[in-house]
Amino acid sequence: MDAITVTNLVKHYPHTLAVDDISFTLPQGGVLGLLGGNGAGKTTTISMLLGLLVPTSGQITVLGHDIARDRFAALARMNFSSPYIALPARLSVAENLRVYGHLYNVPHLSRRIGELAEQFHLGALLARPAGEISAGQKTRVALAKSLINKPDLLLLDEPTASLDPDTGDYVRTTLETYRREHNAAILLASHNMAEVERLCDTVLMLKAGKIVDRGPPDELIARYGRETLEQVFLDIARREEA
Repeated sequence: MDAITVTNLVKHYPHTLAVDDISFTLPQGGVLGLLGGNGAGKTTTISMLLGLLVPTSGQITVLGHDIARDRFAALARMNFSSPYIALPARLSVAENLRVYGHLYNVPHLSRRIGELAEQFHLGALLARPAGEISAGQKTRVALAKSLINKPDLLLLDEPTASLDPDTGDYVRTTLETYRREHNAAILLASHNMAEVERLCDTVLMLKAGKIVDRGPPDELIARYGRETLEQVFLDIARREEA
């Protein structure tokens, strides 16, 4: 079973076509990258996958459930992380993790929070209010929150934003290990092309809501005669603009 199946997905706003008839699948255990500049439709697509936005048309199936009719069954087995969405600032890091753990009915929650605190080096932060920690620390807390329920599907928006290179590498290794050990699927939106090359089996190149190219990173690099995925990204963006 595919973790995600998207068919002819469209999202209209009054003066904007944010997502323009896109279709794709993400197999269980796979990692799919959503790439594109600002306004390409990445965040809108993720919001529809989460059921936060209602599509204008098209169908989304997540973990075997139609998001339009049965999204809560899917949401119990998935999770989301973005450093740009603030956690409740007055709650401590531990309280935030506990709230989300209760939302997912996580068994042995204190033990699970302890595991995540060790994994993401959060021990010294657990008692601090979430509004008083640095951007990089918030990114690590957001990632810990996204794994609280051991999801079968992770939706990640810039998962290593604001992290130093060493911590970013540690997080990427953690995600690779989690995917392998749990056969989890990951959908990754990122502007870090080296990260995408490392983590993703396949990437979708988005421009103005459309998929303008797709394929494994190494195949795209070879097809465009480039050395890196970043060069491919720039090539596609500039050709489209021309």
